[in-house]
Amino acid sequence: MYDGTLGVIGAIEAVRALRESGFSPRRSISVVMFTSEEPTRFGLSCIGSRLLVGALQTKALDDLKDASGVSFHEARNQAGYEGDISTVRLDAQSFSAFVELHIEQADVLETTGVNIGAVTHIAAPAAAEVTFEGSGGHAGSWLMKYRNDAGLAGAQLALAVERIALDRGDDCVATTGKFEVFPGAINSVPKIARLGIDVRDVNLERRDSALQDIEKEMMQIATLRNVTANFMVNNRDDPAACDGRVVNAVIEEAAELNLSFSQMVSRAYHDALFMAKQFPTGMIFVPCRKGVSHRPDEFVDEHDIHNGVAVLAGVLVRLAGEEKTEL
Repeated sequence: MYDGTLGVIGAIEAVRALRESGFSPRRSISVVMFTSEEPTRFGLSCIGSRLLVGALQTKALDDLKDASGVSFHEARNQAGYEGDISTVRLDAQSFSAFVELHIEQADVLETTGVNIGAVTHIAAPAAAEVTFEGSGGHAGSWLMKYRNDAGLAGAQLALAVERIALDRGDDCVATTGKFEVFPGAINSVPKIARLGIDVRDVNLERRDSALQDIEKEMMQIATLRNVTANFMVNNRDDPAACDGRVVNAVIEEAAELNLSFSQMVSRAYHDALFMAKQFPTGMIFVPCRKGVSHRPDEFVDEHDIHNGVAVLAGVLVRLAGEEKTEL
């Protein structure tokens, strides 16, 4: 897999190449590998970067448990992370800039034949859980006109989620990525439907208005189908704008290497989203085959990896080679 791994190995390779070239930075260069960037068994992504910049208070970890009742602290101790977690918060002066190399996780670069993506904004993600509850019953005994089918209510809302995002243009995306029905038997009318909905946008107002419209739609569907409904937002993060100086460094380095580039928005979760709360931040995207990610066939061509690492190394030279008095 290349998602995340490329950023870690690529950064190590970029630093190795700079060292071998004899480059002597004015500023220290650190390679950071974050823990728990993907949504974890505790239902929260980017735990490492959230803690580093204070976007997550350490006390909040005390209440985190997985589906089996294992606490966050028990899990981290079992994994060998036994240090005092309250000490991980970074000082605002720790870094003058943060740069993350990543696969695009979409097909824009590949389909347009562009080598490098210079990320300008990282979308604001929010996660909501919707539960519908009807009366259930035997699939053969209950006449269609008397049913309060929670599954159909869920299906109707899933279609509404798609429409609500489409109505807001390309920068808004929404996904019903989780859809469970209970009791889940072919001969039972669904009594409960539980949906996990992900909404993202670079514009916070537009993202939140989409969430509000989804909740309104849920209530209308519940009334229409005579079921109860509950709407809960589990997580809501703000968007991030990448630092202009870092973005320009990516663009300038790509141009110097004769690589084509495009300014673009990231709609995926990244640790950069949280690092940007405290440090000037930028991201470098490289193409991935057919835009595939989070699947076993995720793939990035070696040539594109080389391009990404080369741009990263050049960006590090531009940023770490600056006089400290200039920042």
